[in-house]
Amino acid sequence: MTDAPSRDELPLPDYDHLPIGSLEGRIRSLDIAGLMAVLAYEQAHGNRLPVVQVLERRLAALREGAPVSGGSPTAPAPEVQNAPGGGSKASPATEGPPINPPSHGDPTNPAQPRG
Repeated sequence: MTDAPSRDELPLPDYDHLPIGSLEGRIRSLDIAGLMAVLAYEQAHGNRLPVVQVLERRLAALREGAPVSGGSPTAPAPEVQNAPGGGSKASPATEGPPINPPSHGDPTNPAQPRG
């Protein structure tokens, strides 16, 4: 195995916490050297097949002449910004009516078949 960089040396901040869908977009701004560093780190640590495949496909595309995309790999990740604690909050004014489903076999339940 090659010498893998430490987590602090990776060109992607919080690499270990990025979901694969976000990773695919973020690696587009990396050059071959940066991508190889991330690949070496992944192979030395998690070695997750779907992640390795994404990294290897992008590396092959770069070697075939694909451009490095603009943007910053250190930009705030939307999935981290909107982590639990974000989103709308329910309040008594916005929550629906209380639901108390009838028990099974209740003869007054209109959904029960009559025999």
